[in-house]
Amino acid sequence: MHPRPLPSPALLLLPLLGLPALGLGMAWADELRYAEDQAPAIVNPLFATTMSEARVHELIFEGLYTDDKDLATRPDLAESAQLSEDRREMTILLRSDATWHDGRPVTADDVVFTIRAMKDAATASTEQGRVDWIESATAVDPTSVRLRFVRPEARPEDKLFFKILPAHAFEGATVKRTDPFRSRPIGSGPFRLESFNEDGSIRMGRYEEHRDRAGLGTVTMREVSDKNYQAKLLMYESLEALVRVLPRDLAVLQANRKVELYPYQTNSWWYLGFNLERKPFDDARVRGAISRMIDVEALLAPIGTGDTLTGPFVRSSPFYNHKVAPYVADEAAAAALLQEAGYTRSGDSWTKGGKPLTLRVSAHKSLESAQEVVINLQSQLQGQGIPVTVDFLDEAAWRSAIWRQQDYDLILSQWSFDRNEDVREQFHSQGSRNFTGYQSAEADRLLDLARDSLDPQEKKQALRDLHARVHDDMPMVFLWTLDSYSAMAVDVRNVVIHPFYFFTWATDWSMQ
Repeated sequence: MHPRPLPSPALLLLPLLGLPALGLGMAWADELRYAEDQAPAIVNPLFATTMSEARVHELIFEGLYTDDKDLATRPDLAESAQLSEDRREMTILLRSDATWHDGRPVTADDVVFTIRAMKDAATASTEQGRVDWIESATAVDPTSVRLRFVRPEARPEDKLFFKILPAHAFEGATVKRTDPFRSRPIGSGPFRLESFNEDGSIRMGRYEEHRDRAGLGTVTMREVSDKNYQAKLLMYESLEALVRVLPRDLAVLQANRKVELYPYQTNSWWYLGFNLERKPFDDARVRGAISRMIDVEALLAPIGTGDTLTGPFVRSSPFYNHKVAPYVADEAAAAALLQEAGYTRSGDSWTKGGKPLTLRVSAHKSLESAQEVVINLQSQLQGQGIPVTVDFLDEAAWRSAIWRQQDYDLILSQWSFDRNEDVREQFHSQGSRNFTGYQSAEADRLLDLARDSLDPQEKKQALRDLHARVHDDMPMVFLWTLDSYSAMAVDVRNVVIHPFYFFTWATDWSMQ
């Protein structure tokens, strides 16, 4: 393996562009360097909250099942499985050639440990909802595990994509964010973590013993917080990949003969979420008024193109209810709703009992283009009499304010899903990710029906009805799903992008 030096024009131009050093210099011949706005603080799939973490996890860890390139379920750590006649139990035979990065074999005990750790309340895993449907997990022998389900399951393999952890790397059944594993993870995937570096980068080297030997020797994630720099670093050969290209950079990258663009569809959507447990946002009339003050198309225009939405599924989803009409910007209708809720327009603000109606919008610092959206939103609402303040929160502050304390008025964020599009945890009254406080007996009934039904058509109709129900209740203002492009140096070959995780098929990639 030979290092490839950066071409001298890049070295000359980077200082002129004001680009940070980023530890640039020589890259290895089969090294792929890609950029993230913010590096993961830890590497442990039990605590995944961002897509940058999910991308690293795809390289280092594996699940029992994964997607093939037609997005059909195929075994990964599993070899085969047998489902009982009553569909309440599944016995899974594990691959005999799967090993952890320390050389130990992947066993049934690892699967049992992972499921129990995710279900353990003391672990407080953000992924707990992905195993709530599993009643128990038992190791039959070192290579076989039996799963018993809470209720009959039509296709349990479609839900077994969560990453498996090595039991021997932990003490006890509870996993903590602070465990040493966070920076020294042991996976079974095609790459192993080699180093967390002082410049924020993470270096992952090829796991030579993996059954599918990767074509790339090294993958390095570099933290580049300013997205304006990312495209320039790709053009001047200081990166080989951009996960998502900003719309304003598409034309210049498309014209660059050393760069190839790859369009892909994400299964994620943006939203504005109300705190339904805080007055006055517990009043549907206030939420309805704010919804009618927002011009969603005008919010989208500065950051790219995409599909505006009316509910919690993307337009290409079989669960999207195309009969539901969007809320449209209508200042008169918004004013009528606020008046009905007891507010009076006084000068430049709406007041009730002498108290002005104000909004505090919270957004995660790592959310791409959040600043442009929030500034636009602030202008729209303030122009109609609602003063808006903005908080941009880092990961620790976000977990504290949003997840634990529910200390917010309105949040700007996005949800990302796999192809199962399971929104139960977001909208069920007992959902682990339902931090808006949404409560609806009808929504619970529809979500329970969709979960329990073995009839695909019945499930489809239940979720379409859920789409309409949530739209009418307005716990959120549903915004859009963005059109997305990745960019790669032309030296990267055999690239196929996974629409949900990006690196699922990275073992096929190679460098010329």
